[in-house]
Amino acid sequence: MAEENKDQVIGGGKIRIQYYRSATGYSKEQKEIVRSVGFTKLNQVVERPDTPATRGVVAKVPHLIRIIE
Repeated sequence: MAEENKDQVIGGGKIRIQYYRSATGYSKEQKEIVRSVGFTKLNQVVERPDTPATRGVVAKVPHLIRIIE
């Protein structure tokens, strides 16, 4: 099973994620999630591996960050 996960990360591609709404007024946990993805500024775009874990993080705060196609 470890081999399957390796292939998924290598061949799975990347997704671009944008931080488009401020985390001010939201819980500390949600602010930490935004920081853990790598955002430091509003409207910043980062590129991350397209894995279920990354998609799960985005799903936790869909009102603050979004996937750009």
